[in-house]
Order: sequence, then structure tokens, then C-alpha cells
Amino acid sequence: MSMMLMIHPDKCTGCHNCELACSMEHEGDFRTKASRIHVYTWEREGFSVPMMCQQCKDAACTTVCMPKALQRNASNGQVDYDAAKCIGCKMCVQACPFGSVSWDFLTSAILKCDTCNGDPACAKICPAQALAWVADSESAQVRKRAFATKLKSAFLEA
Repeated sequence: MSMMLMIHPDKCTGCHNCELACSMEHEGDFRTKASRIHVYTWEREGFSVPMMCQQCKDAACTTVCMPKALQRNASNGQVDYDAAKCIGCKMCVQACPFGSVSWDFLTSAILKCDTCNGDPACAKICPAQALAWVADSESAQVRKRAFATKLKSAFLEA
């Protein structure tokens, strides 16, 4: 069964614990700039939302990646990153419509959510349960798509 990270923005408190857990899991230290998840906060509106790779069905990052460092994993449906193949062109960073792929200048590597190999540290640590590791059902996909559309609209209006 395929799994996915579900975002519940109505529960997010903006504590950034997910960013800290992610950077510790992947980098071994608390360096939020190296996190694969980022919490965006609109203070005036009192609204925060965690954002990470959306594992898009038609992932632009995989399309533009000439050395095929980013490819769809057929067994779990996730977009995997192979650092050994990456040439550092950063085309995937430019192609991601959600800004969820970034470049880490300290390590000269792409930063993209890998769901912690099926055990996401961000979801485990979230005190408000704003992130959940759930079955990738059709209803979950519909909700995720609707949320992404709303978020895109919010960014375009801002």
C-alpha cells in the first residue's frame, strides 16, 4: 500500500518542530535551512502551513533532471533523489512549482523530502498532528490536490 504525508494546516501552530526533526534526521544537527520541510507563517492572519515535496504525479523536477538523479520509485510512487547522479545544475529547484526542492550550499546537494524512507520524522514529532503519514487513498489525493490549489491561490494573491 502506498503512503503519503498529509498536511492538516488547520492544526499547524507554527512551532517549526517538523523542520528541526527533519534537519536532525538528515543532517545530524538542528539546521532548519537544511530541512526538507518548511513552515510558512502568515502572522497577521494567524496561519501556518508546513510544505514539503508533494510527490507530484507529473513531477516537473523529474522531467528537467537530465542525469536522472530525480526519478519516480515504481514500488512506492515517491520521487527519489540519487545524489551520486546529481550534477548540481539546480534545474529541479527552478522547475518545482511548490518551491519544495532546494539547494543546500553547505553540502552542495539537493534537499527534497524523501519521507524518511517511510517513517517521516516530521509527522512523528508534530505535537499538533498537523502532519500525518496516511494511506495514499483516492480521498486523500483529492484533499491534497484541493489544498495545493488553495495554497497556490493564496501565494498568487499575496
